[in-house]
Amino acid sequence: MRINENNYVDKAEEAIKSLVEESKQKCRGKVNIVTTSKIRNLLAMTADIYNQVMICQNDKLSDDLKGRIEYLRVRFMYECGREPLVKNFVEEADVLPILKEINGSKKNYILFSRYMEALIAFHKYYGGKD
Repeated sequence: MRINENNYVDKAEEAIKSLVEESKQKCRGKVNIVTTSKIRNLLAMTADIYNQVMICQNDKLSDDLKGRIEYLRVRFMYECGREPLVKNFVEEADVLPILKEINGSKKNYILFSRYMEALIAFHKYYGGKD
């Protein structure tokens, strides 16, 4: 996977820092990246699945959960199409490829969920707006 237990926090920080720097160059020093509300909506969908994943007894997820993860990917793509700043965020953070790499693994989904939380934390820390 593109992320693992040892690097997901650093990858999240790198992605947000990159978005902030790019934004400052384009917007004359202002930070204009995806809003916290938009990211929180994406995290809410992620957290809903996370709650079901945590109940799962084995490391291989059920077909129902795999389907929900695929639908999550669709929702991320939809939000990217609606809002260019969301698209920049999703692309910079490699969210779609990481979602594909979950591949039905409970451990990988939990890691993805933590990565999303790290992205939100660094977004807030580096000045993302509500």
